Amino acid sequence: MKASKVICIAIFLFWQTIQPLNAQDYGNPDNAAPLKPSKEQEACNGIFASYTLEQRERELPFVKNVSAQGWAFKSSAVVLNAGATELEAWQLFIGFQYDELLVSVDGAVVIDGDSFPIRVGKNGTHLAGFPQANLKTAIDTANDMSQMSAKIHIKGTQFGGQKNAKPMPKTFKIVNDGFKCPAPKMTKRGSTITVCCVKDPKFKTKALKTKFFPRRKGDLTFTYDVLQAYKGSYLAQVTIENHHPLGRLDRWNLTWEWMRNEFIYNMRGAFTHEKDPSECLYGPQGRYYQDMDFSQVLNCQKKPIISDMPPTLKDDDKVGKLPYCCRNGSILPAIMSANESKSIFQLNVYKLPPDMNRTAINPPQNWKISGLVNPNFKCGQPIRVDSSEFPDPSGIDMVTAAVASWQVTCNMTRPKPNQAKCCVSYSAYYAQSVIPCNTCACGCEDTDSCNPNAKAMLLPPEALLVPFVNRSAKAAAWAKMRKLPIPHPRPCGDNCGVSVNWHITGNTKTGWSARITLFNWGNLAYQDWFAAVQIKKAFVGYQNVYSFNGTKLPNLNNTIFMKGLPGLNYLVAEVNGTRPSYPRVPGKQQSVISFSKTHTPKINIEGGDGFPTKFIFNGEECALPTRFPGSGAHHSRAADFLPVLLVTLLTTLLITDRWFH
Repeated sequence: MKASKVICIAIFLFWQTIQPLNAQDYGNPDNAAPLKPSKEQEACNGIFASYTLEQRERELPFVKNVSAQGWAFKSSAVVLNAGATELEAWQLFIGFQYDELLVSVDGAVVIDGDSFPIRVGKNGTHLAGFPQANLKTAIDTANDMSQMSAKIHIKGTQFGGQKNAKPMPKTFKIVNDGFKCPAPKMTKRGSTITVCCVKDPKFKTKALKTKFFPRRKGDLTFTYDVLQAYKGSYLAQVTIENHHPLGRLDRWNLTWEWMRNEFIYNMRGAFTHEKDPSECLYGPQGRYYQDMDFSQVLNCQKKPIISDMPPTLKDDDKVGKLPYCCRNGSILPAIMSANESKSIFQLNVYKLPPDMNRTAINPPQNWKISGLVNPNFKCGQPIRVDSSEFPDPSGIDMVTAAVASWQVTCNMTRPKPNQAKCCVSYSAYYAQSVIPCNTCACGCEDTDSCNPNAKAMLLPPEALLVPFVNRSAKAAAWAKMRKLPIPHPRPCGDNCGVSVNWHITGNTKTGWSARITLFNWGNLAYQDWFAAVQIKKAFVGYQNVYSFNGTKLPNLNNTIFMKGLPGLNYLVAEVNGTRPSYPRVPGKQQSVISFSKTHTPKINIEGGDGFPTKFIFNGEECALPTRFPGSGAHHSRAADFLPVLLVTLLTTLLITDRWFH
């Protein structure tokens, strides 16, 4: 009996001795054989990428039309650094061949920043690595695949293909500078494609003088600077800078997406549109910060909407006292005011595990910003740049660097059809009718009682002074008098908050002139407004704009830049008529612009050379008519001149009445 006890004790002690030895095994703690690289990976001396279709199934609703039937699919992509140099900020392009849309992407972010679901079938999509943006080499990591590669999981829906069509990309490549990618190869099974991208020997690599990526140029940029970092939180400063001479934002709204359950504890210089502590209380934030009073937390949304503070809070000790803040979201071009071309705010951000250390900082993704009647900006994802430097607040000759900095670059895009925010109408002294703004130029929500596809009806000149709802009777009476067709149902309105009338007032052998009238049909006034016009053939003959402040910008597509003179820089809002039965009266600004024919003697004003090829208000490109005023049937110049004179006199009286009252 004693012998058996001794043997048991000896076995137990021996087992305890070898246990630590097993824990010291540096090979594979799970005793699993390491994954063997594929033949394609072994043959690649560069960046290897693969795309695998994992699942495809028919989804509801079931329809007979094969091309209209939706198919849910799951796929994965792998990006592997099989070369000898680190790949920083990897980017992958996937060019689908049918009408696919992405529902979710895990392991990367969509560079264009659109919200899911995203249509990618026609133009493809660019993906950037997140949270693993850089891929190290096997040399630097001792073949650690977790640092060398990134795996992306994709879910989506496919339309437009035949019953057995697979949502396989037609184009698949790495798009980082300095790499060449051949056409992807399909494996024997037909569900995986691979590509090996190698360095282009002809590409001249620029010597980087910075530790991280150099800052990029764009029409609008954001800088996300971390000023203070703690274990579970950090203080960040966001700087918005307008670099485009025609870019602008009014009452801007900024939104982004937190990717790792962060939340905003408080802000200075800006505010969020919603404060709802329940999103934190019943989420992972509440489970981790069990002793926190979330009623004091500013915002717990995954996608907060952020706006600038009003000027009244500029010197507030709690939410103000920041340079370039608190202007009601107004960001002007630098040619108008360098000090007002940027905006700044700060936010205190709390983090969650596993990011509970001072260096684990992940900036928000999918940045979007919009204004009132302002251009649309398409933004990329944040890229790490060298830390921003700030002058020491004490005034001594010293700079203080941020803990870390990221940059987001945005560029202006042209508005899509029927999605503009302003429009232009054309008229001329030689034509009786006004060419109005296009039907649904700024969109149409309610089309039950109107035709969104009908061409806008010609108008008498005085109809430009009343809102669209009061033009129907005038348009019908004018069409009847001019023996023009009256469509049924009538065309929908333009639905634009701002409209512009371009009227040719004169045309002689030596020069010509036009009158520009700005109309504000909205409830908000536009302070420090500006307008810009491009007229390709007439630019060289520009002389003056008399009631505005005009400047030639020859380096910007021959643009004429205009803004209000001192004291006339407000485009006031629409107001009620002087009597209850009178139509509402828009805010107006008006000026004559003149041109010489010295360098353009053959310019054809009536043929369209005297009308804008592009008109911009507060940075937004306005919708232009697709036709020009014509003389039509024979009529006297005096008959034409009378309604034009009437409109001019009425507009002058209205502006004068508004100015003195």
